[in-house]
Amino acid sequence: MNTFLLLQVRNADDPMRTQEVDCFARALGCATQQIRVFDLLSGVPTPRQLDQVDVVLLGGSGDYSVAEGGDWILPALEAMRELCDLNKPTFASCWGHQAMARALGGEVVTDMQRAELGTVEVRLTPAGREDPVFGQLPERFLAPMGHQDCVTRLPPGAIVLASSERTENQAFRIEGKPIYCTQFHPELNRTALIERLQAYPQYVQSISGETIESFVADFKETPDTNQLLGRFMKHLREEGHPKTLRP
Repeated sequence: MNTFLLLQVRNADDPMRTQEVDCFARALGCATQQIRVFDLLSGVPTPRQLDQVDVVLLGGSGDYSVAEGGDWILPALEAMRELCDLNKPTFASCWGHQAMARALGGEVVTDMQRAELGTVEVRLTPAGREDPVFGQLPERFLAPMGHQDCVTRLPPGAIVLASSERTENQAFRIEGKPIYCTQFHPELNRTALIERLQAYPQYVQSISGETIESFVADFKETPDTNQLLGRFMKHLREEGHPKTLRP
């Protein structure tokens, strides 16, 4: 039975702390008890804590920004670099995507012109079509999205796998490392995305200018992206990562 470590950047009273665990468990097809949680606002995991789990997960952040940072950001970015140095299997979405990019030498900015919210069409790059995890997706697919920070420059060794109309770097992997990052949220389905926006209604107004009720009416299900985490785990097993060989 695989074990996961979810690195969170969320306030203690954020109801999405628990929802995020539930969403990753559903996408991975595992029990919530298999997912341990570590709060990056309070510090970073030790090498021993990382060694005790098979896969590291990163998701959204609620009230925190990679671009704006804070006292906690530099240790958190160092933790990202350690994951890379250790070849730790890692899947990072949204905030995690941005944090990994910045930690390894990329650039992240806040840009409302490139902000995306809702179910957004994403297209594979040529590298994405050849990728063992992304290559089974349709060339164009819908993805759950919610961001106003974006990765404007990828770090060295990153291979872009998918883009959207507003955001060129929607997904990337690190060459030679078991690390995948997506700006979109493959762990969220339509219901979970709506719950997330209801928890942070300020984003709906600032990005779309609409009320939540009218905005979410056009949301669609995203079955293609909801398979990505399962395909990531299958890829790890096929590649022979020793601690992910068990289902």
